[in-house]
Amino acid sequence: MNHAPVSRRSFISATGVLPALGAADMPVLEASDRIVQFLPAPSKVHIVTATASSVVPPPRYSADEVHKICGEGKDVKFTIPSNAAEVQQLVPEADVIFGSITAEMLKEAKNLRWLQATEAGMERVLFPELVQSPVAVTNMARVFAPGISETAIGMLLGLTRGFNSYFYPQFQQKHWQLRRDLVEVSGMTMGIVGLGGIGSAIAVKAHYGFDMRVLAVDPKPMTKPIFVDTLREPGWLTEMVPQVDVLVSAAPATRETEKLFNETVFRAMKKTAYFLNVSRGWLVDSNALARALKEEWIAGAGVDVADQEPAPPDHPFYQCPNLILTCHSAGFSPERQVRLVALLAENVRRYSSGLPLLNVVDKKRGY
Repeated sequence: MNHAPVSRRSFISATGVLPALGAADMPVLEASDRIVQFLPAPSKVHIVTATASSVVPPPRYSADEVHKICGEGKDVKFTIPSNAAEVQQLVPEADVIFGSITAEMLKEAKNLRWLQATEAGMERVLFPELVQSPVAVTNMARVFAPGISETAIGMLLGLTRGFNSYFYPQFQQKHWQLRRDLVEVSGMTMGIVGLGGIGSAIAVKAHYGFDMRVLAVDPKPMTKPIFVDTLREPGWLTEMVPQVDVLVSAAPATRETEKLFNETVFRAMKKTAYFLNVSRGWLVDSNALARALKEEWIAGAGVDVADQEPAPPDHPFYQCPNLILTCHSAGFSPERQVRLVALLAENVRRYSSGLPLLNVVDKKRGY
């Protein structure tokens, strides 16, 4: 097998034809700082859709979407199994899987090189055997961000302009009562935990749309965007929280972020501040948030996710005042599927051409 160096320049440009590297019987996984490419480029590609969940069906694609994806590669075969038995039969043949797999499926996937997850969050996709394997994993980072960021801003406006607490209930009761105790978000300070695709999209809308000052924490080393006033390491969270008028959870679900938003954090917030969670329910102590709302430690909250989904009738969120709850639906729209298929097609082009893949997941970090 032959190896070629992987540079950031090749990742950024990723447009030229790579030099011939000599004959080899199998493609080689090259990885450096989340840059992954397969050299030499595979002569043919077999993609199989699959899911590790018994609840969620395997991802489905229209004939036009399959044609678009296959048209980006060389000798691409795209198979969509109709049932679990077909998945089990096809997994050993696949060098690419779209969706997710189990540890048992990984044992059978002898030719698997690359798993393209159809989710952004990886906590339900990664498992120890997959993390330790040489299989490259990519995800849907940034693909769902437009819809989720709009939901976050919509929740905030619903809370500050009284839609949730005043006007929707009045409408249902066919009652008219003027309310003057409303709040403007323009000029507020927003604190974002996790400045990835979703966090960045929210920050852009907050800064450019509402002239908000944006503070953020993120563990990844990155250049501070122009629309962010301050970007620091996660340890700065305790200093950031008391400063903000809006606190946003946009971080991935990892061991480090479990119940990151707890009683300590909610008590440190301003009484006039709002909390938004558009990442995972895993990050929030639900009982602490419920208490924060009931006892008015904070002014309100908007959450798209819960620690139990679907949230059962006795979940504490249903008893909370000034809480907007959506059903893990923030990322959905017709445009979402267009972006999803476009990313799949682009990554197939890159894989079959020996170019660096997009949205490579750091399996050990979990995002």
